[in-house]
Order: sequence, then structure tokens, then C-alpha cells
Amino acid sequence: MKQVYDEGIKERERYTQSEIDTGYIDQAIAYVIKQIDRKLEAFTEVFPGPTTENLVYMPGPNVGWTTSFWTGMLWLAYEVTGEAKYRACAEIHVNSFIERIQQRSDIETHDLGFLYTLSCVAAYRLTGNDAAKQGALEAADRLMDRYWEQAGIIQAWGNLQDPKQQGRIIIDCTNNLPLLYWASEVTGEPRYAEAAVKHVEQTARHIVREDASTYHTFYFDVATGQPRFGRTSGGYSDESCWARGQAWGIAGLPLTYSYQHDEQYLHLSKKLANYFLNRLPVDQVPYWDLSLNGAGVPRDSSAAAIAATGILEMSRHLPLSDPDKRAYEGAAIAIVRSLTDSYTAAQEPSCTGVLLHAVYSVPQNMGVDECNLWGDYYYFEALVRLRRDWCMYW
Repeated sequence: MKQVYDEGIKERERYTQSEIDTGYIDQAIAYVIKQIDRKLEAFTEVFPGPTTENLVYMPGPNVGWTTSFWTGMLWLAYEVTGEAKYRACAEIHVNSFIERIQQRSDIETHDLGFLYTLSCVAAYRLTGNDAAKQGALEAADRLMDRYWEQAGIIQAWGNLQDPKQQGRIIIDCTNNLPLLYWASEVTGEPRYAEAAVKHVEQTARHIVREDASTYHTFYFDVATGQPRFGRTSGGYSDESCWARGQAWGIAGLPLTYSYQHDEQYLHLSKKLANYFLNRLPVDQVPYWDLSLNGAGVPRDSSAAAIAATGILEMSRHLPLSDPDKRAYEGAAIAIVRSLTDSYTAAQEPSCTGVLLHAVYSVPQNMGVDECNLWGDYYYFEALVRLRRDWCMYW
């Protein structure tokens, strides 16, 4: 893996001094539960759309890459409260995911990891649901269908023979790989984890740039395995650094470390975190692209929530002797505190989401300055991580 420039954490001492008390976290969690309760009945048989429309989630079928974030929130609510209503609703959705994979409905995507980790793997971990286990294993098999052995990559989107998509990986996929690590664990078959490791190796070599910023996507020649070029879909330009993409990297690399215990991925996650933290505005919530700033540039609270969760996972693995361990913990806490104090919808009584000022895609003018499911989920996960010794679904 190539070396990247390590800037270190600017304003390290301020982050080191950050603190948060359990009562504060409990109040924040209570608000998330309240927002879940508001839409529990409406979204028992159907799913919220990926983003709000005028701050309200609209119902829809189990399609796309985001539906499991709602199911994941239900499992978190069940863990936090112990209330059966959340489990009952989550299990209805788990059955929907089992049906989806069996019917192969809208599954031509690397996001099978998101979809089945937060639904079926979570159900199996929490309740021992064997049907959920089998559904998740089938999803892992379908994810393996997207693996190009010569290139050592899992293709991101679309038909594998589509020349516009063939050989394309994206930084997001680092968070989908736990489905494969888990599949190797429960089956004893190493091929799943081996493919995941090869994919993350290619991500580290080619998506991560010399300065520890990231491309959103990167193309390979699947016949020869040769790297081709980087591109963006979500960012400002091919050479800029999309904030949510950087956050996906910060969150995904420690997940690989948690299974493989390869120090290079923990080290690389620190470098990506440094790049992200050093470009945050005063309130710790990034502009949608880290190359941009100023009045009128949309923020992305979902990128902040993802990064905070990833930094918490990363710092969990750092030894007490690491001089920056407390600084990283403090940075995550500072982000969560800012989201709680200034970005929730508590002052928007008609809003059915949790985090305001999130972004789906500025280039496509989708879900800009709305709530979105992944932002709501990751904010909730970060709060749970801060409150208890949480056994993650990933």
C-alpha cells in the first residue's frame, strides 16, 4: 500500500478536552425514539424513502440501497428500550428483505452489504433468526457474483456487462464488506473474506490519494486488472473530496480492521479522519464537499454522523498508549454534540426525520437540505456507541 501524507489533527488539544455526559446522550436518544414512534405505524409494512420531501418521509417499497437504515434504527430502538413493538416491526421488514433476495428484486448493487447487514445479520445476531441468517448468506453470495477476480474488486453499480459501470468501485463499499467477513465466520468458507480483503486492498491503493483525500469512484480494467482512473458521482469534481465519501472511508476501514486485525487499515483510517477533521468548519459539520466552504454551500449532517461513528469505531481499537486516542474520541463527541445541539429537527414539529441539513446528491439536486435515512441511522448508532458497550451489527 502506498504511503500517504499524515497531517495530524489540528486543534488536537480542543478535541482532547471534549466531554459528554450520559444524561445528555439519554436525552438525545429519547428524541430519536420519539421520531421513530411518530412514523412506526406508517412504516410497518412499507419503507421510508431515502430522504424527506419538505422534511417528511414518504412511503415506498423495499427498493434501492437505503431501506435497511430504517430497519437498523428499529433494531437499535429495540436494543435501547427492550420494547417488543420495535422488534415486531423490524421482523416484518426482515421478511421483506428475505423475499427481496429470493426474488432477486433490485439487487444489482454492492449495497447488498448495507441492505442485509442492518436487517438480516442484525436479526440473526440479536434473535438467532435462522431464516434471516440464510437470507443474509444468499445476499453474500449475490455480492460475490459482483467480484472480478482478475482486478480483485467488487463492482459497485449496475449490470456487470455495462461498459459505463464495468470495473467501477466506490469508497462506500468499505462499509458493505462486513457482510462478507460475517459470511466467512458463520460458514467457515474463507472465499468471502478473501474477496473482501482484496477489494479493500485495491481501495487503499487507488481510491485513497497521496494526501489522504479520496476519490468517490475508481475504474479498473476487469480483463487485465489494471487501474484506470478516478471519477466522482457525488462530489464537486473528480479531483475534489466528497465529504460523505471521505466519511464512508473513515467508517469502513476500521470495520475491516475489526475482522482482519491488519494495522494498515487502522492507520489509514486515522489519516482519512485527519483530513476530514482538519477541514471542518467551527461547528464540526462539513460542507457537502471538503473542497468547498462559505455562505450558500450546503452542509451534510449525514457525512458528520457517519464520520463520528467511524471515528468512534477507530478509536475503540487504538491502544491507550496512542497519544491521539483521546483526541479522536473527543472529535467524535464534538461532532455528535454539534449535531444534537444544532442539527436535529427538534424545533421543526412537522418534520418526521431526525437530522436536518443533510444531502443526498448536490450534483443531481436530490435530497439537498433534507433529512435522510443514513444520516438518521448513523447519528443513532453514534449515540448508542457513546452510551453503552455496543456489539455492532457490522
